[in-house]
Formats: sequence, C-alpha cells, structure tokens
Amino acid sequence: MKTNSGQKLKLGIFTFVGVLILVLAIFFIGKSKSLFNTTFNVYGVFKNVNGLQAGNNVRFAGINVGVIQNIRIISDTAVRVDLTLNKSVQQFLKKDVKASIGSDGLMGDKLIVINPGTGGGELNNGDHVATINPIDVDKIIGRVTKAADNAGVLISNLSEIVYKVNHGKGSIGKLLSSDKLANDLEGTVKQARSTLSTVKKGTEGFSENMEAAKHNFLLRGYFNKKKKAAQKKQDSIKNAKNSE
Repeated sequence: MKTNSGQKLKLGIFTFVGVLILVLAIFFIGKSKSLFNTTFNVYGVFKNVNGLQAGNNVRFAGINVGVIQNIRIISDTAVRVDLTLNKSVQQFLKKDVKASIGSDGLMGDKLIVINPGTGGGELNNGDHVATINPIDVDKIIGRVTKAADNAGVLISNLSEIVYKVNHGKGSIGKLLSSDKLANDLEGTVKQARSTLSTVKKGTEGFSENMEAAKHNFLLRGYFNKKKKAAQKKQDSIKNAKNSE
C-alpha cells in the first residue's frame, strides 16, 4: 500500500515533534545535572551516607549548585562522596565549608547541603571538604523502643503492686487493711493525749504551789532576798553601762 503526501506530512511532523521533545528533555536534564556548565570537583568522606545516591543534587544557600558524581566505600568506616559543582559558585565557597546530608523536603530524595565557610581562601578543584555525619536514626529508634519497653514493664509492675495493696495482699497491704493496726494507733493517740493532759495539770499545780509559797510568812523572807539580789545585779549592770 503506497503512502500519500498527507501521510508523509503527518509522519514528518510526528518525527519532528518527537526529536524536539527529546532534545528539550536532554537540555533540561543536562541543565539540572550541570552537564552544560563549567564545573569543578571536590569530595567529602562520611561514616554513613544515609541512603544518598549518585546523581542527587548538591545544594548551597537553598540553590542547586551541582550533583553527586560518585559514591564509593573506601574502608569499613568511611564512604567517599565525589561532588561536581558549578564553576559560577566557586567564588562563594571557602576552604572551610562543611558538607552534610539533608533531604529535599520531609520525604524527598537525599542530597548534599554545603554550609558556608568563613575563610581560608577559595575552594579549588580536587579539594577535600569537611563533613558532618548524619544522625543514625535507626539507633535512636532502637533506644526509644527499648525505653518504651522498660516503661511498659515498670507500669505493669506498679499496677500489680497497687492491686495487691488495694486487696490487702503483701506486708504493706495487710498493714493498711488491718483493723488491729488502726485500733492500736487510735489507742496510742488517746494515751498520748492523756499523758499530755496530766503533764499540763502537774505544771499548773506546780505554778500554783510556787505562788502560794511566795506568800507564806516562813518563806517570804527567802523570796524577798532573792528579789533584792536580782534587783541589785540589774542596778550594777545599769551603772556600769552609764559609767562607760
């Protein structure tokens, strides 16, 4: 079956649009991955890359300034991450910058965040960048889970103790629920009140006897003598103060 000119035109237009879309896709992808920009390379070493992948973005001051070129293990406690950065931001990156692992939003892809430095000259091609290792979320979750388990056991034990006390079980429960203990305590309180009352009466009686003795003609001279001696002592102290 021969194709007519209309079909050829449609096929040509379709092919042109497909190629255009492909070129635009390559352009935008290349732009986002810094394929058409002048670049320079640096690297950092992490203990744990926390799910970071090659091709993810590098961000500085909230702007994508490069991509992660390569990730490789160099020892059992170190992972090297190679970064390709745009040449246009090199003048703003100092040698003492620090790289950390962040995420694009709450649940987005992992990326490298470069924190500004304070000095030491401009960051150059091939330089080593200081890094900040990410928090190990798995360890934190493990510790929280263990603490929650321990709290659950503690609450269970306390509930069991309270139940036994409320139902008169165990030594403390028996003491708190025993009528004999309550009666003994009540008796002790009554006895203490009686003793205090007796002491109070004895004190009042002694005071009354002393007052009566002061007015007795046989002991009046003794108390008067004591009173004069006390007065004389006070006068002596007063005269001594006045002489000073």
